Amino acid sequence: MFHVGDSIVYPMQGAGVIEAIVEKEILGENHRYYLIKMPIRDMQVMIPIVKVKKSRIRLVANIPTLEHVLNIFQYGQTDTTLSMKERYKINAEKLRTGNIQDGAEVVRDLMRLNKKKALNSSEKQMLESARKIFISELGIIRGITDNQAKDLLNKMVG
Repeated sequence: MFHVGDSIVYPMQGAGVIEAIVEKEILGENHRYYLIKMPIRDMQVMIPIVKVKKSRIRLVANIPTLEHVLNIFQYGQTDTTLSMKERYKINAEKLRTGNIQDGAEVVRDLMRLNKKKALNSSEKQMLESARKIFISELGIIRGITDNQAKDLLNKMVG
């Protein structure tokens, strides 16, 4: 159970803050929802409380976890032996987990590959989406703007 004011990550959407818990009547039944402000797309999302576990929403990572992830981001290895099809499948699954380390690995690997040769359109789209999600969490944890988080990532990839 989350509380108003909690910073959370909604997998495939990004980081946000729970602004309220609201009750809505739908088809004659009352349901409770988290109202989440998602700065990444400047939108609000309503998630039924009963579906939170299934949606894999989690609290944003703490500073020690972030530092560990950033270390892996900067110094971890990228597997360049995978075919594009294998890489896409693995990366898509990593993003679905909502795990910060998995998402960071996708961003790192695709940014590195993009420096060597242009990514195809589906991987470009995946990179852009994964970057936005990772940057949104990085910004909330560090208390920095999205632009500052982007700059930090770009410096780390070199």
